[in-house]
Amino acid sequence: MINSPLDEHLYDVAVIGAGSAGLQAAQTLGRMHRSTVVISTDRYRNDPTGHMHNFLGHDGAPPAELRLAARKDAEAYDDVRFLDCVGAGVTRVTGELGAFVLEVDAEPAVRARRVLLATGVRDTLPDIPGIAESFGDLVAHCPFCHGHEYAGTRVGILGAAPHVAAMASMLQPIAADRVVLTHGADLDEATAAGLARTGATIVREPVVAVREEGDGLVVALASGEELALGGLLVKTEWQQAAPFAQQLGLEMSEMGAVVVDAFGRTSVPGVYAAGDLAQGPGLPMPMASVLTAASAGLMAAAACVQDAALARIA
Repeated sequence: MINSPLDEHLYDVAVIGAGSAGLQAAQTLGRMHRSTVVISTDRYRNDPTGHMHNFLGHDGAPPAELRLAARKDAEAYDDVRFLDCVGAGVTRVTGELGAFVLEVDAEPAVRARRVLLATGVRDTLPDIPGIAESFGDLVAHCPFCHGHEYAGTRVGILGAAPHVAAMASMLQPIAADRVVLTHGADLDEATAAGLARTGATIVREPVVAVREEGDGLVVALASGEELALGGLLVKTEWQQAAPFAQQLGLEMSEMGAVVVDAFGRTSVPGVYAAGDLAQGPGLPMPMASVLTAASAGLMAAAACVQDAALARIA
């Protein structure tokens, strides 16, 4: 479905992705009267969660509700068009500054002077039965997004990597108790010492399953023992949700994120990136939140406008 006819026009900017980063970018570009096409699919990283948190003015709102309102805002600008794809969406991006070509599944190719990537990342959860079914609610990966909802309960932290000590420390003012489930793995000496200083409990037995019970979770251990939890924090493995960074030869960080400057510019002229897929200067990892993604979309869109303006007067 296309909300306004696409033609052979060379768009100023093609935005790939319509999460918070892409939608904010579209609104910013629309307000600056830059011809913009937003190409979206129906898949979003925060689909599993029913409510998003820690977002100014929208705390507790369903993610889809925010996207609907943001899209309505962007559609109010005459220079913004949407291409909604049920299938694969964009399959390939080629070209260079001023002449990018986006191949789109079951649609004509789209041409644009600049490309803004807002395609996000895809999570892979720990392979433990029951975790996927509760992910986004009683199982989460971000204490800033979900930690408050576990307040006053025993909170589990799955893993044995060094980050579990910092996670236990962050949760200390929130949780009644914290249990680190190493899932059979060994803690290094520094991590074990850090956990001891925070007063967290350590359970070393493998976790065989997780299930919801009442308002919380029950974690089944290999010994047959069960632990009741108010919530469980896990570390996900993630990868780019789309192949465009590789297709365009963008510089990547050690974590697999697109390297960007403070304005979302990538290593390739004319290509910008915003949201969970991008890692800015001075950051140890991408900042995975709806609010920071929206902010990054604004900055990347502003860079598109500024770079084009400077090129015209150079």
